[in-house]
Amino acid sequence: MPFRIVEGDLLDQSVEVIVNAWNRNTIPWWLLLPQGVSGAIKKRGGTAPFRELAKHGRLRLGQAVATSAGRLPYKAIIHVAGIDDFWRGSEKSIRESVRNALALANSRGWNSFAFPILGAGSGGFDAETAERIMSEELERAPAELDIVLVRYRKP
Repeated sequence: MPFRIVEGDLLDQSVEVIVNAWNRNTIPWWLLLPQGVSGAIKKRGGTAPFRELAKHGRLRLGQAVATSAGRLPYKAIIHVAGIDDFWRGSEKSIRESVRNALALANSRGWNSFAFPILGAGSGGFDAETAERIMSEELERAPAELDIVLVRYRKP
């Protein structure tokens, strides 16, 4: 399926849902200093999505869960457990995160959403390799979905 790759800020995309690269929910969110996408969500959207996320308990690697978007203008946020207990991204965690996010979006009837490059921030995975892995998975998505893959660039 065709998808777009853009450079910019994930939180500035005109989509229904955004994807947040998260951890396995092992450590309570309020003990963490969210960075990257999670930090931006907390700063602009508030803590409500993270409070909801905490109710899901420990997540499997690659698992996707949905929460409200807090003060952000989206229908929801899909949080994916894209890094392991050692805070590292892997090919497996990236592939599973993309697959599970797509399946969750499909089950909820969401048609447009934006992904960051998973595993490449706090997860330490090579950004170019992560983008290639994600592209392979997104090419298998249903054609009717509007998907944006966002390469973060500071304004």
